[in-house]
Amino acid sequence: MIEEVTKAKRINVRIGPKKVVPVLNLVRNRGLKDAMIRVAFDKTKAAKIILKLLKSAGANAESTGKGKTDSLVVKDAWVGSGRVMKSGQFVGKGRFSPILKRFSNIYISLGERK
Repeated sequence: MIEEVTKAKRINVRIGPKKVVPVLNLVRNRGLKDAMIRVAFDKTKAAKIILKLLKSAGANAESTGKGKTDSLVVKDAWVGSGRVMKSGQFVGKGRFSPILKRFSNIYISLGERK
């Protein structure tokens, strides 16, 4: 059983949630160091954001003294939709075509294996 140790979150990241989900699937239920290695070799923008978030969660665990980085596991990782920046463009025949620029809220929780 995995007991939750610490959390980290990043709110209103300028990337769509659908682009973040495949990278989070690589990380979920892995050891912290293994997850960081897997994400480090990914070339996407989401991977860079998640790598920073994993480092932050590991530092949170060390600073509170709740766990060592060797025994930490990514217990839960999920993304939710953040705000949406709305704009648009005028197109033919007097119509208006909306452009939605989506933001993401990314959450990661680390746990320690017993």
